[in-house]
Amino acid sequence: MRYQIIIIFVLLLIPVNAGADIVVIVNPNNDITALTRRQVVDLYMGRTSFFPNGEKLQRYDQPIDSKTRADFYYRMTQKPIAAINAYWARLQFTGRAAPPRVVSDDLEILEIVEKNPYAIGYLKEEYLNDRVTVVLKITLDYPSPP
Repeated sequence: MRYQIIIIFVLLLIPVNAGADIVVIVNPNNDITALTRRQVVDLYMGRTSFFPNGEKLQRYDQPIDSKTRADFYYRMTQKPIAAINAYWARLQFTGRAAPPRVVSDDLEILEIVEKNPYAIGYLKEEYLNDRVTVVLKITLDYPSPP
């Protein structure tokens, strides 16, 4: 009985992935069917404004205070969201790049990408439907971002 209590206690201390993984999505009319982590980082950090096939893109971002946003950037760059915000502030100040357009939630990103062949976005996998193409899946393993 004592060992069962210890095992239960230890299991309760192990973090559980409460949310779904994050998927990066594009419109199915886009020729892109897969992107590497590096390509997504380059797209979302303003290093390029074009898909690998040369088409201009429109990036969409989760709300500023979104846990999905913090998880996405941390998993992609290993940097906390404060560092990402500072990065974009510097780029905007110098006029070198504009950050992705911020939307209200996962459903808005899904709706935009469904209708726009130049859009790219990311959302929790649980909101995914068959009217978009997943180009990268980001597994949310712990630890969470600081």
